[in-house]
Amino acid sequence: MKRNKIFKIVSFLFLATMAQGFMSCEETDSDLVAFVEDNNLNTPNDTVYSLMGIIGKMQVVADRTVLLGELRGELTTLTENASLDLQSIANFDVDTENPYNNARDFYGIIQNCNYFISKADSLLMKRGRRVFEKELAVVRTFRAWTYLQLAMNYGSVPFFTDPILFEKDADPQKYPFYNVEQLADYFVKDLAPCVDMDYPDYGAINGTDSRRFYYPVRVLMGDYCLWAGRYKEAAKYYHDYLTKQTDVHPTNIARAEWINYEFARISDTYASQFSNASEVLTIIPMEEDEYNGIISRLPDVFNSTEENNYYYQATHSKAYDELSQAQQYALVYSDPVTLLPDTVYATDTIHYENLLQKGDLRLNSIYTLRNQASASTAYSSIRQTCLKYSGTNVTLLRLHYVYLRFAEALNRAGYPQSAFAVLKYGLWRDNIEKYISAEEREAAGDLLSFSQYTFLLENTQGIHSRGSGDANANDLYVIPELPTKNDTINFVEERICDEMALETAAEGQRFYDLIRLSMHRNDPTFLARKVAGRNGADNFDSNLFNHLSDTKNWYLPLE
Repeated sequence: MKRNKIFKIVSFLFLATMAQGFMSCEETDSDLVAFVEDNNLNTPNDTVYSLMGIIGKMQVVADRTVLLGELRGELTTLTENASLDLQSIANFDVDTENPYNNARDFYGIIQNCNYFISKADSLLMKRGRRVFEKELAVVRTFRAWTYLQLAMNYGSVPFFTDPILFEKDADPQKYPFYNVEQLADYFVKDLAPCVDMDYPDYGAINGTDSRRFYYPVRVLMGDYCLWAGRYKEAAKYYHDYLTKQTDVHPTNIARAEWINYEFARISDTYASQFSNASEVLTIIPMEEDEYNGIISRLPDVFNSTEENNYYYQATHSKAYDELSQAQQYALVYSDPVTLLPDTVYATDTIHYENLLQKGDLRLNSIYTLRNQASASTAYSSIRQTCLKYSGTNVTLLRLHYVYLRFAEALNRAGYPQSAFAVLKYGLWRDNIEKYISAEEREAAGDLLSFSQYTFLLENTQGIHSRGSGDANANDLYVIPELPTKNDTINFVEERICDEMALETAAEGQRFYDLIRLSMHRNDPTFLARKVAGRNGADNFDSNLFNHLSDTKNWYLPLE
């Protein structure tokens, strides 16, 4: 690893960034250093513009955070139209020339955050409150989020919290390399004073509520604890975010479902969730056209667009198809004779319009394929739409990510019934008392405290019901009797892993989830088996399995 190169680039990048932001490009480096050294952020305009500038830097890394997390998993496969750079990601042969492998851009964000934190006047008071405390809290979360992206993609990374302003400070011997556990030790403490801080509210910016640009502090602290194996802490942070008295987050009951026991017609409120502000918690706002700045190219990867001549580059994999179709769909209906509720199950004999309707319906909800006559041979007549990429912004966090990670943390903390209840029933008072043993409820304590006034049958459901029918009534979707509690934890974790796939496919979460679950188990082959099976059960890639059984091959080269 060429540490000198890394730090020289990082230092140069920051100086160039500051030059673009505050100075004429004709000024010398020595003038720039003096300017950076003397400049402070001590007016509201300074901090607002600087904060928006950091968000602008995040636009640069937005697409790659999704593509690096998605294409290396097993749920997405590339078409023959995919670029060579994308193919390299999927084939695990990314080199330092691949444009998606550029740690400098992440460090550009970190440098700007470090500068902001060091230069903003944190003591400035007005009307009895610190003027910039909200902005400082947001910037600390941006910095912590960026370091987590680096750790997930590179393993151990250079760590520093002061801006590098001079070449002498770019000496690699001055800075340690931190892995995710070490980063967690630092950032959980660093973010602790910010947990109850309100977001700064600048109103709507380009039609989007500016508060959606920020990553929730408690969720980020939970993420760090989850990665570091501090499971009960992680569960506590997620729980407290979901149940905060002034800002509760029930699951909602959106779903894609068969609406009668004949399985003849589908109702779909699920797809609308990907533009729903109560579901999409954090975004990186992108520009709508290149004239105004950086746009996301994710729609051109997952959709047929005019920009790609309607040749989409990525689609759902055979492994995703098989997982989706393997789910047993259950439907509760009232018997027309007895008027009593009964549960029926979808079978293979149903006439499906397409195989995506078999099993879980979320895949069918999100992906559509159609033939359209083309007037030009340059245009593809086979058109794909992935509804997760119908807008211009890049989603970083959805509410159901939080619930799935909460289940993951509960399970590893020793509460598998509670974790499974997140998937099957939904956490509201009656379900908690009915489906979780008194022993586990007592052990979990406040982690199962959900207000009876805000978490209700009308707004809460198990995540599995978002695509697999009435999961709460499915007698086949249960925890079996197993020899040990550890066996039960592993079984529930497999169900959580499947649910993560069904719920978050194509969103850039998958490979990172597999890394983390493999770390929980201390078993690299867990990830390796999943990814090596991306082409389906009959096309297991033994070479890829062997390659990924070595954890060093999970990470990108950092030079």
